[in-house]
Amino acid sequence: MRVTYCFSQLYVPSMPPSVAFANLIRLFNQTGTLLLLFPTLWSLFLASQGWPSLKLLLIFIMGSFLMRSAGVIMNDLADLSFDREVQRTQHRPLASGQLTPLHALAFLAVLLGLAAGLLWFLNPLTLLLSPVALLLAGVYPFCKRFIHIPQLILGLAFGWGGVMAWAATRNELEVSTWSLFGATVCWAVVYDTIYAIQDKEDDIRIGVKSSAILFGSFIWLGVGLAGLFMLGFLALVARINHLGIEYSLTLMGVAGILGYQVFLLRSDISREQAFSLFKQHTWIGVLILGGILMGLP
Repeated sequence: MRVTYCFSQLYVPSMPPSVAFANLIRLFNQTGTLLLLFPTLWSLFLASQGWPSLKLLLIFIMGSFLMRSAGVIMNDLADLSFDREVQRTQHRPLASGQLTPLHALAFLAVLLGLAAGLLWFLNPLTLLLSPVALLLAGVYPFCKRFIHIPQLILGLAFGWGGVMAWAATRNELEVSTWSLFGATVCWAVVYDTIYAIQDKEDDIRIGVKSSAILFGSFIWLGVGLAGLFMLGFLALVARINHLGIEYSLTLMGVAGILGYQVFLLRSDISREQAFSLFKQHTWIGVLILGGILMGLP
């Protein structure tokens, strides 16, 4: 989309409201939904010791889409003034003026209402855990103002879906639940630090915090350590659940991808390269899910 400037104000050509609302929830880019969904699927399949019920599978797939969509709206509302100053985000519907905050709030209410409706098909323990998911989703957009590693809070938010999935399947929380949760938190630090490289210069200029800024020239080390802890948590999952060699082989594949990315991060990479590395993490989610399915006793 061509963007023109006049007196530092961003203008974009008009687009149909349906397209603007689709862009608001990143409908045509579902990488974020997949990164939220995969830890949930890990928990569902592992807690079920195989295929979960179709009911739970559909609920958590729909829930992941709805909550990720709601999360990006909350993020855009919180970052409205920042997005207008960042090259990558100036075209977003709120930042560009295609939609108003009132439009976004109304759409957000619909999404959260639909997500809440799904909870009534789950057990009481999962229902009890659900407010934490909403709290984390609402707090995360503001963390970049105060916390040098807001990616950690993103990991907590994304990992909580897995906690709820385990509770919905077994009606209890176990060591494996928290091991998967820990792995998800570390994973989010890895991929979202890489994602934040795209905005590093703009973030420094406007005073936004991120792990990409905090790690500086040692970003490879920060990502590498987070990846190492992620693999450690996933290895603990294998030990507790007696997963077979197939799972171990997939973890070796994950380690290979992470090692390659850490190697690239030892040098400066472009925004395009950072986004490409970020998108590779969907395949890490696939590998781990496949390893769980093949490695179950």
